[in-house]
Amino acid sequence: MRTVRALRNTWGVREYILASVKRDFVSRYLGTQLGWFWVIAQPLAMIVIYTLVFAEIMRPALPGHGGRFAYSINLCTGIIIWQLFSELVTGSVGVFVRNANLLKKVSLPKFALPITLALTGLTNLALVGVLFLMFLAVIGAWPGAYVLAVVPVVVIVVAFALGLGVLLGTINVFYRDVEHTTAIALNFWFWLTPIVYPARTLPDWLSSLLAWNPMWPLVHFAQTAMLEREFLSPGQLVYPAVLAAALLALGLAAFRALSADMLDEL
Repeated sequence: MRTVRALRNTWGVREYILASVKRDFVSRYLGTQLGWFWVIAQPLAMIVIYTLVFAEIMRPALPGHGGRFAYSINLCTGIIIWQLFSELVTGSVGVFVRNANLLKKVSLPKFALPITLALTGLTNLALVGVLFLMFLAVIGAWPGAYVLAVVPVVVIVVAFALGLGVLLGTINVFYRDVEHTTAIALNFWFWLTPIVYPARTLPDWLSSLLAWNPMWPLVHFAQTAMLEREFLSPGQLVYPAVLAAALLALGLAAFRALSADMLDEL
């Protein structure tokens, strides 16, 4: 019941949440001298750099693909999915501590803060995604309907990141080392996920071991849709989806149990 009440209270401040997302977007981009230029420039720079470095300079081989931009498409897809996950986890872990003054002075549901982070992350994803799709159209690699395969991946990534982030963020209020530990763990986690390297290049034993990484099937599902233009079996998303649901439930339970004590520690 307390969880339902917390979610209902969060819904009650939806206007504040949307205003916060808008304010973050304006301060990050439109509040600068060049305004909308930065909205396009930052994600476009990422796509151009990865394409120039890997497609034109390093030209790494991608097994089964001889296309000029195959590796860049594979890499950019993985990076975009990972950035959403990393941004939400990193932001959620420290969100209660960073907003301690706000929580103490304003009667604001604490869960509104990670929800705001999630909407901000999805806004950034939409901007990068649109530019990436434009890039694919220009180079003749438009994925068509296969782009829809990314939708369930994004939903699971957001649920997984929020569950993990809220759980760690709640613990971080009491043990501040959690935020620093998470940042280091995410660096290792990135390299344990087939983003920079293709999964098929790994030995079978290592591939079987790393398959327990929930980000592995999520990234692979999106990469296959965008590069191979193929829908993989939805069964490949069952493991990360179940884990995301479990973490979300655990994060909410921890948040609910310790919420009353959090203000005393902030």
